[in-house]
Amino acid sequence: MKRSLRATRVTIRPVWSIQDADGGPPLPERLLALLVQVQAQGSLLAACERLGMSYRHGWDLVRQGEAALDAPLLHMARGKGSTLTPLGAQLVWADHRITARLGPVLDSLACELAAGLSQALGADPPQLRLHASHGFAVEALVQALGRQGVTVERRYGSSVEAAAALHDGACDLAGLHLPEGPLQAAALAHYAPWLGRPDWQLIDIATRRQGLMLPAGNPAKLYELADLTRPGVRFINRQAGSGTRFLLEGLLAQAGVSPQRIPGFEQGEFTHAAVAAFVASGMADVGFGLETPARHFRLDFLPLASERYFLLCRASTLDTPALHAVLTVLRSAAFHAEVDALPGYHAGRAGHVQALAEAFPPSR
Repeated sequence: MKRSLRATRVTIRPVWSIQDADGGPPLPERLLALLVQVQAQGSLLAACERLGMSYRHGWDLVRQGEAALDAPLLHMARGKGSTLTPLGAQLVWADHRITARLGPVLDSLACELAAGLSQALGADPPQLRLHASHGFAVEALVQALGRQGVTVERRYGSSVEAAAALHDGACDLAGLHLPEGPLQAAALAHYAPWLGRPDWQLIDIATRRQGLMLPAGNPAKLYELADLTRPGVRFINRQAGSGTRFLLEGLLAQAGVSPQRIPGFEQGEFTHAAVAAFVASGMADVGFGLETPARHFRLDFLPLASERYFLLCRASTLDTPALHAVLTVLRSAAFHAEVDALPGYHAGRAGHVQALAEAFPPSR
């Protein structure tokens, strides 16, 4: 007798380890998680409590790691807590960068695998297929829908990929972001090949700010885009084809700055969080992206542009139960409060629906 299933959930998380070239034992399990918490909590004792392990076990993990690497990982002073050594800090930032770079990619892959397994098991298809440019407000929406029992198959990619998927019928909702102000016309022209359907509807989620991510205190004294061309400045970009990189290219053109004059311009990360982690780890002096991950990694932020993040769907999709659930979440006080708490985000128009042609009239 076949089980009755609604869906299959797949979870993928990055796991990494270190060992010497001679094939010695790898670093002990949970050591990296412990070091991450030491950095966050400021003491080994608090880190152990956060992870639910004894102080003795935590101290043993640190000693095993130091023996394996033949170098100290912690500085400990009575009454002053614990601080990471430079090596310990590098291990923590490596972990942050791995998680930030791979998180959305692995979430998308997990959804694809879950959909295939659910189909093989004869389960119901997902109630909603969402392709979107990754953002923190859309992630909050997906999580809220999950809590309400709405199954969502989500795939993160560029805004072009999301719009193309909706155009081709490969998804029910597409998440895009467009700059507000003078750069909006160029962005609309960029996406025009996939935005020509007269019945498409736009659903607002939030506005958000993009700008320069800078180490605390802005030691390199970078205040405008022209400063990125100064000798010795190390820049980290988003990947080619992303909407954020397209936005930056527009801002540079507006400021009369050639991208070819910016060292590191062609070096790109696949998420905003990965850019922030790259800067926070000391591997770059400045990056470009969203304010939320910049604040998360305790970076300074210089806002340069405001964007409108929204969903697109066909008019007929608005009448489905899944879309009713989406609109209910977007219009709820809880969602507005959650998004407004994200640095640089504002959910004032979340859940507002209008025809795409009305939102962006062709005459503009």
